[in-house]
Amino acid sequence: MIAPEQRTLYPEFEPYRSGHLDVGDGHSLYWELSGNPNGKPIVFLHGGPGGGSSPAHRRQFDPERYNILVFDQRGCGRSTPYASLQANTTWHLVEDIERLRVEVAGVEKWMVFGGSWGSTLSLAYAQKYPERASELVLRGIFLFQQYEIDWLYREGGASAVYPDKWDEFVAPIPQDERGDLVEAYRRRLTGEDADERLRAARAWSKWEAETVTMLPRPEVIDEFTSAEKAVAIARIENHYMATKGWLEEGQLLRGAEKLRAIPGIIVQGRHDSCTPPRAAWQLKQAWPEVDLQIVPDAGHLYDEPGILDGLIRATDRFAGR
Repeated sequence: MIAPEQRTLYPEFEPYRSGHLDVGDGHSLYWELSGNPNGKPIVFLHGGPGGGSSPAHRRQFDPERYNILVFDQRGCGRSTPYASLQANTTWHLVEDIERLRVEVAGVEKWMVFGGSWGSTLSLAYAQKYPERASELVLRGIFLFQQYEIDWLYREGGASAVYPDKWDEFVAPIPQDERGDLVEAYRRRLTGEDADERLRAARAWSKWEAETVTMLPRPEVIDEFTSAEKAVAIARIENHYMATKGWLEEGQLLRGAEKLRAIPGIIVQGRHDSCTPPRAAWQLKQAWPEVDLQIVPDAGHLYDEPGILDGLIRATDRFAGR
């Protein structure tokens, strides 16, 4: 066990089983199971949309106590087809999670753990299948309300925190198209010109990388803007932003009453410029039973010390239930 005063990622361990699940619509999802096959089942829902999973994600959980399912959502990571927008909506992904529970994990219910976009997806899944979520652990709440989208993609939100990076983000877009940056980028990310698609993908993904880091992290920017990752992040995330995640305004707040019997913990960075604390606070008002922990000196990413510590302690709290 890791000393309680300094919670960090668990030492590296490998999956004991992995594969692909055909979920229809031409999509095949990469998945892996790791940890203790007889442990408490948990599913990890990665951020993005389009971000993909990594070996570090499984290392947030005690491998002796948890049976951990990590997978790549439609169109990203090792799932195929790559960067596909076809049949790629929140509700397709919700059904994918349920199929993974039945056909891969083979469990009656499981803990659902999601950060950022993964928190959105966790809430959508738990509200549709509340009997299948034993607990919820969430980080960086994003509810796809219009003000949250505007914060990221209209003048006066995150642009006030990162004005220099904002100028870089809007630079590829002519002045007369900047009133709707999501749509302006959508046209470029789905156009016929491959070079323009890649340029737009890198610019979109670089803005994403700038807002997820509280302190400068060049390695995060390099990862997000690599040709391999930038296209999936930009195309799929833009696709979801343009449609408000296939959610009605306030839908996840109205549906929070379905969560009241599910134990939950939210770990939220006070200085999160990607998913600011307001949405987490709104969710707390709609779901009073949830334990909202605001970390004073942290931003958005899961591996910031205060955030990671809170997430590992949250899963430790639920391990014996």
